[in-house]
Amino acid sequence: MTGIRLIVGLGNPGPEYAQTRHNAGAWLVADWARRLGVELRQEARFHGEIARYQSGAQDVRLLLPTTFMNRSGQSVLAVAAFFKILPDEILVAHDELDLPPGVARLKVGGGHGGHNGLRDIIAALSQQQGFARLRIGIGHPGTASQVSNFVLQRPPLGEMQRIEQAIDSTLALRERLLTGDFAGVMNQLNGLKITP
Repeated sequence: MTGIRLIVGLGNPGPEYAQTRHNAGAWLVADWARRLGVELRQEARFHGEIARYQSGAQDVRLLLPTTFMNRSGQSVLAVAAFFKILPDEILVAHDELDLPPGVARLKVGGGHGGHNGLRDIIAALSQQQGFARLRIGIGHPGTASQVSNFVLQRPPLGEMQRIEQAIDSTLALRERLLTGDFAGVMNQLNGLKITP
């Protein structure tokens, strides 16, 4: 593990989707950029908004794909290929139905779990195991038939505040994420208590 060089925030582009649950990963990366005072700029060749900053001796890039969710891999592959970033140097932040709002978890490798953004990235990179995933809980509507509508709705205020707390707690660990201290980050995130 050489450390993380690319952090990707999954979401759908455009103002109509900006505040919807499916954009939780994009919220995290946009916050990351804001805290550092770096600007995410649209780059057509990367099919997304990208920012660069220096962390120690490491060049780190933040990416918001502006393809729709199910074409996220197009953007991730374009950046990874251009900057010669390996899959195990990539961290993908995304919304997670199987976790309640207020919970964030880190996972390395695995399948897509039905998430279309992850599915497309796995296909584009031709591997499941390489990249890390930062899973931001949004809760589940209860039945599979409601999922499509649920992820494209804006969360109520209480849920939104809990999601923001989870993002804040995760961003407090960003330097440890970059160095690849995944075990330490997992322990910290697992110990977080949800504020009702």
